[in-house]
Amino acid sequence: MEQTQLLEKVIIRAVLTVKTGLHIGGSSDYAPIGAVDSVFVRDPLTKQPMIPGSSVKGKMRTLLAKTRNGGGIGNSPDNDEEVVLRLFGSAQKNHILFSRLQFSDSFVKDTSIKQFSSLDTDTYLGEVKFENTINRATGVANPRQIERVPAGMQFDFQLVYNLEKEADFTQDMDVLRDGFRLLQLDYLGGHGSRGYGRVAFSGFSVTRVDAHTGKAKPDAELAGQFESASL
Repeated sequence: MEQTQLLEKVIIRAVLTVKTGLHIGGSSDYAPIGAVDSVFVRDPLTKQPMIPGSSVKGKMRTLLAKTRNGGGIGNSPDNDEEVVLRLFGSAQKNHILFSRLQFSDSFVKDTSIKQFSSLDTDTYLGEVKFENTINRATGVANPRQIERVPAGMQFDFQLVYNLEKEADFTQDMDVLRDGFRLLQLDYLGGHGSRGYGRVAFSGFSVTRVDAHTGKAKPDAELAGQFESASL
């Protein structure tokens, strides 16, 4: 495994806005009669909706692999293009790479908590969508309830990039910016083919922290480049 030196921590923050109802499944170990069939993931402490960093990372990597790998996404992430491997990591034997990106869980902004707490929502900061699957042969409907994060709710988004090689920085940022653009053209979570999970990123800020001195400085130019990928 190649040894690298950490030069900077590049902190990228943005506002993630839910454009259409979002469902990322959570645990429903106890489901009393009349409960929602499929709940969304919540912060176990506050019980508020959250977006796991793993969901954003996995979706972004898949979209980048689909557009950058000549033969498609392949059977293993370890076969991704080299720039995708160094950004997201690889467990391939004799080619282990630690991910340069660290995606944080995203939590609801205080302004959204106040806004939606004053509304008559179906669940705490959530909505319930009723759907039917219909048996084509018998015409029998099978109703179900899916809990969603309502459109308009905003989350604080953050990821950290480890700058290890100056020569890679420009390409890494270009590919990451493509990832944000592609995610906004696709969907996050489940049921995307039925219109769920459209999201948008805005209000980018970038802070570069020297790994040796701890000195932090904003990078408005790079933040503007990410903002240009917003849709």
